[in-house]
Amino acid sequence: MSVPLPPASASPVEPINAVSLRAFDPHGVPVVAIDSDLPAVAADRLTAQALRARFANPPKWTPEVRREPKLDGRVPAQAAVLVPIVQRERPTVLLTERSSKMSTHSGQVAFPGGRVDPTDPNIAAAALREAWEEVGLSADYIEVLGSLPTYTTITSFVVTPVVALVRPGFELTLNPYEVADAFEVPLDFLMNPAHHRRHAMVGEGLNARQWFSMPYQDGLHERFVWGATAGMLRNFYRYLSA
Repeated sequence: MSVPLPPASASPVEPINAVSLRAFDPHGVPVVAIDSDLPAVAADRLTAQALRARFANPPKWTPEVRREPKLDGRVPAQAAVLVPIVQRERPTVLLTERSSKMSTHSGQVAFPGGRVDPTDPNIAAAALREAWEEVGLSADYIEVLGSLPTYTTITSFVVTPVVALVRPGFELTLNPYEVADAFEVPLDFLMNPAHHRRHAMVGEGLNARQWFSMPYQDGLHERFVWGATAGMLRNFYRYLSA
């Protein structure tokens, strides 16, 4: 059960297509509920030891969100993202803001990651390579724990989230063509459904969409986590709370 919000004004939302997707502003889509009635993941489940144990012996669980509406004419492509959990005193998740120069999902908050190359030996290797190419995060600092079920984006990327622990002390070097910024959000914030907002659009096809957002106030800057990234984090919440 979710906590319902007052009805939003019935302002029209422009139809989404391949041309308008880049300019789509999710802030204007009504918030229809906040899941503050669901329990947060307990702090003792967010430690490095507990996360290792969870991936070593996964629970029986069901992902909540697996796919978004498909844009016509796009051939599905395999992709991998790294879910980097930085082992600070209060663990954080390293996220990026995609460059406005990117052809898909430009300006959005995202995990480091991208398309799987034919030369990548496996999905984890693809995620590690992309993290190095995008933000200069060296594999020397990374301990891969495992992966979550795939999530298919509206742009037809079949994304595998690869969850990893990251040892502090790394230095980042951002690829300006792909990444505008990199920042960290506390893991306990993201694993608390009181911060999970549900958005909904009324319509048909691509316009009948629902998604999560997890806005995080980073000083004076709001980090608007939404869409595929929020969906994968929501699945991670379900995995850890199962």
